[in-house]
Amino acid sequence: MGILRDIGAPGLIIIILGALLIFGPKRLPELGQSIGKMLSEFKTAINGIDKEKEENK
Repeated sequence: MGILRDIGAPGLIIIILGALLIFGPKRLPELGQSIGKMLSEFKTAINGIDKEKEENK
């Protein structure tokens, strides 16, 4: 979450407005859901790699 701290509220608002202009209000929830799934799978993969490293020690 360090990235969000560096961007700040004005930067975050600009990013959200840009996403609305590019994808439109109808596709934005779908896009958010896809990003959420992607981050969840990435976190699961990273945790799996960490567990493998601990088991090999």
